[in-house]
Amino acid sequence: MQIELSDFQKKVCTIPEQFDLFLGGGRGGAKSFTMAILALRHIEQYKEKARVLYIRQTYKGLADFENLTREIFGKLYRNKASYNQNERIWKLPDGYMELGQLESPRDYDKYQGRSFTLLLIDEAGQYATPELLDRLRSNLRGPKDMPIRIVMSGNPGGTGHHWIAKRYVFKNAPWKPFNEDDTKRQWVYAPSTYLDNPFIDQQEYKDQLKASCPSDPELLRAWLQGDWSVSRGAFFASVISEKANAIEPWEEIPLTNGGWNNPQKKWEHWLAHDYGSSAPSVTYVMVKSPGDEYNDIYYPKDSIIIIDELATADPVALNEGLGYTVPHLSEYIKEMCDKWDIKARGVADDAIFAQHGSGAGSIADEFKREDVYFRKAQKADRKSGWEIMRRMLQDAGKPDKPGLYIARNCEYFWQTVPYLGRDPRNAEDLDTRGPDHGADAVRYGILGGARKTLKPVMINF
Repeated sequence: MQIELSDFQKKVCTIPEQFDLFLGGGRGGAKSFTMAILALRHIEQYKEKARVLYIRQTYKGLADFENLTREIFGKLYRNKASYNQNERIWKLPDGYMELGQLESPRDYDKYQGRSFTLLLIDEAGQYATPELLDRLRSNLRGPKDMPIRIVMSGNPGGTGHHWIAKRYVFKNAPWKPFNEDDTKRQWVYAPSTYLDNPFIDQQEYKDQLKASCPSDPELLRAWLQGDWSVSRGAFFASVISEKANAIEPWEEIPLTNGGWNNPQKKWEHWLAHDYGSSAPSVTYVMVKSPGDEYNDIYYPKDSIIIIDELATADPVALNEGLGYTVPHLSEYIKEMCDKWDIKARGVADDAIFAQHGSGAGSIADEFKREDVYFRKAQKADRKSGWEIMRRMLQDAGKPDKPGLYIARNCEYFWQTVPYLGRDPRNAEDLDTRGPDHGADAVRYGILGGARKTLKPVMINF
């Protein structure tokens, strides 16, 4: 039997087995079929050593994959393969595959102490938190010369959207390896959409998706485009998108192409800072394009690119700071600047310039004593700042308008900014009860660093 693969599936199969995989993206991209192919290849390659476990949250969710394996394994192995319906176990000529369910900690008991060499987790977005799935990793064990692996799939817009986006989507560009901090493994994010699946009627499938969410354009965008920046009803929901605004991390700030005497070709740079101690402190390295190309991407003149981030937020409480003093924080800021070979200078929250009592000076003065220099960023002009920021996010990717681009390694930005809500009393402002510190720092940087070239333009909500 010969199995025909899509270009997406072929590309997934070329990723070395030492990398774990997250098959993300929109609906209809044939991610489940891709998992079945990876399981089949694993079994054929490692024979009796192979032990594959496929997981869904509920038994009902297993039905489609069970039928898929019946079709593939039945045609390939015929009567040499057997399936135990009660135990949901495939016994193949040279391998073993189990279809399992995991919804609660009690369900994990049936896997306690057992070993698997390939773990497939389908529809991971149905899990609100990753704890149960992380526990399964303890079941990955195999011979010394045999790679063990997790392959996970999920669509944006589900219950687990936020933790999946944080772990697997905004770490690096698609198809490029990255280190995942929680699991201490190297992963690759491999996205697909219905357009990557040539085996379906794509127009009919698109029409069906449109019909399923006629009053939720953000969810439709997530399903059609596989956009993980979607957050329905959020302040930036209609203007921010992973495809347009997220870029691959930079390695350097480019030198001017026109020579140091040609200011028209100079990539300007500065820091944007929102101070906090009990609340998070966020500092960004911002670069303004002279109208030039970097990493094969053309950035129109006056586009702003956020290339690095320092956020002192509690990893599990994004609105709480780590209590750093100014000298402590300054050392981290200078380390970040040394990485880019730039001076620690930029714009910051107006509040840090307020004088303390008893002649102690201001927080800005404390930074200055540590060789970190900030100027005021017109914090009071919130409405203008948000209007400019929204417009630049919306214009990203347009060839003739300055846009706002953010590197995927700016994790605090991608964990918070796309999901911030509107102020219930003022739809033109953010709800300040949320973790808005990254958004504030960006706004300061836009107003203070690009003040001369940008003017506010009203964008309808």
